[in-house]
Amino acid sequence: GTGDIQLTLSQRVPMTGAVIVTTPQDIALLDARKGIKMFEKVGVPILGIVENMAVYCCPNCGHTEHIFGAEGGKKMAAEYGMDFLGELPLNMSIRVQADSGHPTVVSDPDGEIAGIYKTVARQVAIKIADKAKDYSSKFPSIKISKDT
Repeated sequence: GTGDIQLTLSQRVPMTGAVIVTTPQDIALLDARKGIKMFEKVGVPILGIVENMAVYCCPNCGHTEHIFGAEGGKKMAAEYGMDFLGELPLNMSIRVQADSGHPTVVSDPDGEIAGIYKTVARQVAIKIADKAKDYSSKFPSIKISKDT
């Protein structure tokens, strides 16, 4: 969101960067664009865009369906020249596992869905590491001499 709470937090809490998460439908992309503008306005770098609920795969027959549209987040990333970090599926097990207090990466760490989340998380971690700041200039210089 881009309400007062989000704006205040982004101004008062130091942030390394933001990840924009959107679903692929047009109305959600409008909100994501507002989020991008807000973070740009307050000087928070955007690490990339993630598309949530990108595709549904029927657990019975395996048929896939883009219920909310296709590649909205990917297209927006290209439009803004930002990195597209990945697509998260729409899957009942994600909700069930999260509601039970054991998210997918904990309850099924070697599963396909956990792999998708881990790939996105790795990309975010790399982006954060790339933004690491060098604070060495803030420390006093240390001189070692042989005088005792």
